Amino acid sequence: MSDVVGVIGAGQLARMLTPVAINLGIELRVFAENAGASASLATTVVGDYTDAQQVLDFARGVDVVTFDHEHVPQSVLTLLEAEGIAVRPGSAALRFAQDKLEMRARVAELGLPQPQWVAAADAAAVETFLAAHDGRAVAKTPRGGYDGHGVRVITSAADVADWLTDEALAHVGGALLIEEAIEFRRELSQQVARRPSGEIAAWPLVASEQVDGVCAEVVAPAPDTADAVRDEALHIGVTLAERLDVTGALAVELFETTDGRVLINELAMRPHNSGHWSQDGAVTSQFEQHLRAVLDLPLGSTQPRDAVTVMVNVLGGTPESAHGQALREALAAHPEAKVHWYGKSYRPGRKVGHVNVSGAHPDEVRDAARETAALLGSEVVDRLAR
Repeated sequence: MSDVVGVIGAGQLARMLTPVAINLGIELRVFAENAGASASLATTVVGDYTDAQQVLDFARGVDVVTFDHEHVPQSVLTLLEAEGIAVRPGSAALRFAQDKLEMRARVAELGLPQPQWVAAADAAAVETFLAAHDGRAVAKTPRGGYDGHGVRVITSAADVADWLTDEALAHVGGALLIEEAIEFRRELSQQVARRPSGEIAAWPLVASEQVDGVCAEVVAPAPDTADAVRDEALHIGVTLAERLDVTGALAVELFETTDGRVLINELAMRPHNSGHWSQDGAVTSQFEQHLRAVLDLPLGSTQPRDAVTVMVNVLGGTPESAHGQALREALAAHPEAKVHWYGKSYRPGRKVGHVNVSGAHPDEVRDAARETAALLGSEVVDRLAR
């Protein structure tokens, strides 16, 4: 009999787990929030992932439970574990990806580098932090934020007055995370995978560019990177995987500061947008590796297949982009490009797919990836740095 992996959440990550599960002979079952989600091909249950009984009924039919997102409540996760169900990553690890304040506190305990921060439950605490940091900071809701949601650059407590109401704070854990505004050269991502028996594999450090708080482009490996930066990023990724007892894929989003430091920004304990390049640019993709890891199978090689791979997200566009003349023109213009669609409805700024291009010459690879995404209707290509 084949191994059965249950995925809670039916977004594009679950969708992209499907073909590698087929290749490995793994049966994939998906617990979806609605019938029209991206991973509809593998959806076996449609329900409410906050309902413990529904999730438990689903989990009893699989060998291991993993996740497309980090929003399943701790109460549900601990119930599954109490019932003897393998949950990977486990609740004790996943809490640090679910709550940014808990993550910051744990990173501090481990002595790893991160921005200065404070938990702020009222305007006075926000103003005190601002006064100590040149009047500028980054405010984050500790729970539930993604793709720029729940993040604001602030110069006054008035900028987050709506987040400081009793009702709003109750939804995010009782306090806001206020961080120093970092002067950074660029954003990096270190991705590793770890299996329960302890084996760890790491992909090359990558550089990412955000537009309006959303990842728009990833370059792998990160160009023009000092050995000290690569070594520090790898140390951070491996340390977090081991000390947090992560099983599966872990992405550590990082800042490279203008004075050469590497600081931890955020964590994701699942396949991540910064690892999509690996589908076509690495021997083992993050999706295959995640399945290997949660099943405690030997991990695959993370070596790049080419000198450089560039991933560009398709943000926005129209339904015609995926099926009409735009797709034909993009494929004809760049036959070396790999296009990945998410099966999502279209709206401005939404991630609906991505493009990977690999090759030997960075400028040519970057231009081909960007031009393909633009032909497919991506709305932000013209805002990427040159």
